[in-house]
Order: sequence, then C-alpha cells, then structure tokens
Amino acid sequence: MKSVLKQKILLLLTLTCIVDFSFAQSKFNILVFSKTEAFRHQSIGAGKTALGKMAKDKGFSVSFTEDSEQFKEVNLKKFNAVVFLNTTGDILNNDQQNAFERYIQAGGGYVGIHAATDTEYEWPWYNQLAGAWFLDHPNPNNVQKGRFYVTEKGSFTNGMPESFERTDEFYSFKNISKSIKVVLKIDEKSYEGGKNGDNHPISWYQEFNGGRSFYTAMGHTDETFSEPLFLNHLFEGIKYAATGAPLDYTKSRPEENRFTKVILEEKLDEPVELTVLDKDRVLFIQRKGEIRLYNEKTKTLKTIAKLPVSLMYTNKEGKESVAEDGLLGLNKDPNFALNQWIYLYYSSTKGSYNVLSRFTMKGNVILLNSEKELLKVTTQREECCHTGGSIDWDKFGNLYLSTGDNTNPHASNGFSPSDEREGRSPWDAQKSSANTNDLRGKILRIKPLANGTYSIPEGNLFPKDTDKTRPEIFTMGHRNPYRISIDKKTSKLYWGDVGPDAAKADSLRGPGGTCE
Repeated sequence: MKSVLKQKILLLLTLTCIVDFSFAQSKFNILVFSKTEAFRHQSIGAGKTALGKMAKDKGFSVSFTEDSEQFKEVNLKKFNAVVFLNTTGDILNNDQQNAFERYIQAGGGYVGIHAATDTEYEWPWYNQLAGAWFLDHPNPNNVQKGRFYVTEKGSFTNGMPESFERTDEFYSFKNISKSIKVVLKIDEKSYEGGKNGDNHPISWYQEFNGGRSFYTAMGHTDETFSEPLFLNHLFEGIKYAATGAPLDYTKSRPEENRFTKVILEEKLDEPVELTVLDKDRVLFIQRKGEIRLYNEKTKTLKTIAKLPVSLMYTNKEGKESVAEDGLLGLNKDPNFALNQWIYLYYSSTKGSYNVLSRFTMKGNVILLNSEKELLKVTTQREECCHTGGSIDWDKFGNLYLSTGDNTNPHASNGFSPSDEREGRSPWDAQKSSANTNDLRGKILRIKPLANGTYSIPEGNLFPKDTDKTRPEIFTMGHRNPYRISIDKKTSKLYWGDVGPDAAKADSLRGPGGTCE
C-alpha cells in the first residue's frame, strides 16, 4: 500500500514539474509602444489597462513606453515582441527604424493594433511588416455596427462564431501585402463606407523578414478593450508574435557602424566601382581606365593596370566633346578564390561599342592579354550621354549588367527624348531603351560560362528566339541605371534611375521628371 502511494506521489510530482516547465517556456516579455505624431486615439489608455491586466492573468511581462529612444538593439533584445498600440504618423527616426528592422530579422515579433497601419507612410518596410496601410474610414459616422466573418479557424479565432456583429471603426486599407494570412474579414454590405470589396481584411498574421507579425484593425473604441472575444483574439496574436524562435542577431542585416573607414590620402580621379577580393585587398576602377588595388595589410594603393578606353565623342561635323564613357563596371567572379577571374565593362577603342570582358588576375597583376570578350553593346559616339555600366551577381551565379540609353537628353526641353526626324537618332531613346532588339537602356542578365561565353537564364524578359528581341534583357526602359545592387540572400535587384528633367508634366510632351 505504501509502495503504491509512493508511486502516485512521484507521478504527481513529475506531472507538476512538466506543467511548470511548460508554463515557464510559454512566458514572454512584450513592449507596448503608443507614440503618436498624428491623431491620438482616446482608447490608448483603455488598451494599456487591458494589456496590463492580460499580462497579469496570462503570466507574461509587459512594459509601456512612448519614448522612441527605446528602439535600440540593447533595449529591444529584452522583448519577445513589440506591440504598436494605436500609433500614428512618423514616430521613429532612421536609426530607430534600422534597429527595429534588425530586431525583426533576428526573430522578433510585431503586433499592430488599429491605427498601427496609420503609421510611417514613408517607410515601405514597415508597410510590409504591418501588412497594409490605412486608406480611410467611414466619415462622419465612423463608429458603426458591422458583420465579421471568420476566414481561418484556429487559435486566433478560438471561441468566435463563424459570423458575428460588433461595433467599432472599420478601416479600409491600401498597399495590402499578398503575404498576409487573413483570419477575420468584414462584410462591407453590413456598414457604410467600405473600400476593399468582398475580401476586406480585419485581422491577419504572417511570417516576415525573419520574424512574426500579427495585426488587427479592431481597437478604436474604449469598449473594444473590455470585450472578451477581442481580448482572447489579441492575446493569441501576441502569443504568436512573441513565441517564435529565440532572437538571433546573426540573422540580421549587419549594422552600418561595423565598418571602419580608411581615408585614402591620395586624390583619386573619378573612381567608379569596387570589389573586395579577399580580407586584405580591394580592387577599384577609375573611369579613364585605371585599375587600382588597395592592400589593407600593407596600407598601400597601386595602379596595377591601365585599360585603353574611348573617352571622346565626335559629331557629324567632326567636333569632339568629352564623353561619359570609359571604364565603367567591375566585379569579381563568385568563385574568384579558385579561378582568379574579374569582369570589366568598358568603352572599346576598337569600335563603337562597349564590351563586357573577363580577365585573369595573377597575384596582384591583371593579365590584360587574358581578355575574353563575353558581350558587346553597340553604341553611338556622336552625342553624350548615359552609359550605365554596373556589374553584380545573384546567388545563382547570374551576372547582371546595367546599360544607359546612350541618348542626348538636352534637346527635348527636359521631357522624354523622342525624336524621329532624319539624322536625330542620338537624340531619340526609342532606338535604345524602348527597343526590344537593342541592349542599351537595359539591365541585362546572363550566366557566364567557363569557356568565355554565356547562356541565358530562365525568367528574362523575352524568351529565347522571340522575334525582334534580345534574350539577355532582364528589365528595359531605363535612362541611366548607373549603379545596381543584388541582395545576396534574396537575389532581388535594386537600382537608381534618373528620370527626364522636366519640372512638371505637359499633356503634349509627357510626365515631369521623377527619379526612382
């Protein structure tokens, strides 16, 4: 009898330990942020009270702040999730935004309540994190009764009937992310003023950029924060956001202050692009043809080669002018440590074309006689401007090359340079950036091969063998995508492009100038 009782006591103690361990594992710490720079919701106070009580009842920790200085890595590391409670307007500066992005990338959580989507309209990353931006709400009868529908059964909607009515202020949204998973939507026929149609989301969640995000548009009224149905819904959203993987800042974008600046005392002459060869050596080019090598170990800068490049334009009357051409692009091969190959894009002196070539390095010397010409871009050299010329790689080993429209923009009064008169081709970008059978005004994508040729990757703009097109074209219609960059994790392409110079739009000439 004593033995059986002893076994029961041991079993009870074991189960107690398991329950306590599970409870300890579910504990988390959240930061509630309620700063406003635009409209301030009266219900912020009710929300804080409700979240304080929820933390006590559910066994997690909560801190409250309206101080944006709290958005620093050393502080954010203390929290499993950050709740934006009816925030509005521009509430974080650039450094604080950067800290919050890194926090999410490390695995942190985000919860947005109601006006959290009426926040940071100049920060596109935040739009994607929140899942949408506020468009408008019914006015003047902004608080109405509406019918909700559950679109996903699970923890977020536990205890909710498939359809129910409640009173609140119902947001319509813009820039709705395609990545969100909607758990609640509202029937726009049940109230006045909706703008999102039959699929009008109210609450959703997603995994985003390494972290977790939950948003609910409910929360305008004080009464919302005393509704058990809403509070259960909100707690499940907080729990989802706060109980992802432990924070790991090695998965975050590196901090910019990790760089050490080295100022080169020597005056440089139009440096254009660089590539880091290894831990000690940085190779860069100057537009007039110099290839230069900086050695961090020896603190020396040397010109290791001078490539012959075309630097002048000659018009039909024989008048010369200074060009934007020259040595324009540089990057190393992804397998440089093994093959010692570098790629250069430059204006050839052998003809009216720019060329993408591969060269071999031997130690600190570039073997100019090792050149393998991969790709030629035919150009006109009568009138300036716009060369492009940047080189980068994606994670699949595809090479991207930018090319300018090779067009004089100065005779079009600042508008899009289009001129179909005889002899005016140098002033007409229809020959280049608008031409599907021309490589200018484009970003090209190719797959270099070991023999010095290239293949065409799947997914370029025009399928191979499409009539009157070049299969190398990845994007087109550019004026001067001078420098490009590839995100090595996602292989997404980024570039800056200069638009026409017109101060404002003209119905007969085209749009005003826009840089993007």
